[in-house]
Amino acid sequence: MSHTNNDWAADDEEEEEDEYGYEDDDGDDFGLPSISSKKRKNQSRLKSASANTTVDEGKTPPWRSSFGASAVGLGSRRMSNSADIAIERPAPSYPVAKKSEGKILRPQYKEILRDPANSLHLIDHPPVPPNATSKEVEAYGARITRINKFKKILQATSIPLTELRDASWNGIPEEVRAMSWQLLLGYLPTSSERRVGTLERKRKEYLDGVRQAFEKGGTTSAPTGKARGLDEAIWHQISIDVPRTNPHLELYSYEATQRSLERILYVWAIRHPASGYVQGINDLVTPFWQVFLATYIADSDVESGMDPGQLPKPVLDAVEADSFWCLTKLLDGIQDNYIFAQPGIQRQVASLRDLTARIDEPLAKHLQAEGVEFIQFSFRWMNCLLMREISVQNTIRMWDTYLAEEQGFSEFHLYVCLAFLVKWSSKLLKMDFQEIMMFLQALPTRNWTETDINMLLGEAFVWQSLFKGSSSHLRGSSSTTPSSAPY
Repeated sequence: MSHTNNDWAADDEEEEEDEYGYEDDDGDDFGLPSISSKKRKNQSRLKSASANTTVDEGKTPPWRSSFGASAVGLGSRRMSNSADIAIERPAPSYPVAKKSEGKILRPQYKEILRDPANSLHLIDHPPVPPNATSKEVEAYGARITRINKFKKILQATSIPLTELRDASWNGIPEEVRAMSWQLLLGYLPTSSERRVGTLERKRKEYLDGVRQAFEKGGTTSAPTGKARGLDEAIWHQISIDVPRTNPHLELYSYEATQRSLERILYVWAIRHPASGYVQGINDLVTPFWQVFLATYIADSDVESGMDPGQLPKPVLDAVEADSFWCLTKLLDGIQDNYIFAQPGIQRQVASLRDLTARIDEPLAKHLQAEGVEFIQFSFRWMNCLLMREISVQNTIRMWDTYLAEEQGFSEFHLYVCLAFLVKWSSKLLKMDFQEIMMFLQALPTRNWTETDINMLLGEAFVWQSLFKGSSSHLRGSSSTTPSSAPY
């Protein structure tokens, strides 16, 4: 895919309201910073970068991405996606591209592009450090055993999904995570003979869809080209949300990353008119993008130290296409969360309230006495699948288990939210309304590790085992509680 910066520029961040009447507030519906606030914060850094960067005439600037987009110091010009959208916008700002800091593209990336199973042969086990403790040696051996177990499953001619789910529940080693996720979502076929052909076909289908959505020209009966234009409302919201997606991670500040996410979200939205784009979906695509990108890099920690725009175009195209299809698979299972009025989320919030009353009555009564409505804090938990509450790395670990569950993102997630809320019970019982709301909007999970996530998932499993398939916890609930809560 080749797109110019004119096709992918962000909206004017300096104006409080643009020509379509959308306000650029300081944050989105879930509290992330706005483009304007991010821009103000970066003004001095960008001026310094522009002043200290020189480019020889006739050469490609170092910040120029694979899409041909220059990022710094070029001023304002007309940026247009179609005959329908053409407004004066300043050039968006991105980090100056730099050489990867130890992030090396795997020499065998072409083989991995063709068949993800080829990455299994590249898994290397470094020797145990000579000063390792006995506990560390034991953990090292257990990890190798676990990786080999996954390799045996994934290298089968016909992959047994039941075995893969069982192995994945307690976490998937990063070396085999991408392929495992794609299989568990049903994106990759379990038959090794069909895998290569399926990938080629699905990736081509996505890239063709991008061209149809974005490239001008072609036959159209509309004299203004409107049939080939972008949906203004959808594109506007996506172009606002993407720059503030995971703003604390360097990976998501690069132009190549942001342009890729924009395409994924826009193509998904126009293919799903019943819901369209909803804020929060921009978060849900990032674990896929990050995990699939790591497949092609020798160092699987891709959150910092590399600009994806420096990678070969076929790699970025594959990461983007695979992320699109896996996001689609995920959202297909929770579509009710994003259609008009979001009934799926409404049911989950009501169920969370009733379950809390069953297992922690003092907390439920305290929240009610303080006037705290569950919708006020748990809507975001359901809409963004707790991604605003925990780190991306911890989200990725959580999704290992969600994907291992038959209804992980719908049913099991409810019990994870239940365990998550009850975890803070002793603190919440001492707070008034304002303190409760402030606490729940900024929970102290910054230093959470995989151990914390494992404990949370274990508690959720206990609650699910007790209540799934039972409606007894609904007794005494209000008449507005849906009878079709997901259990």
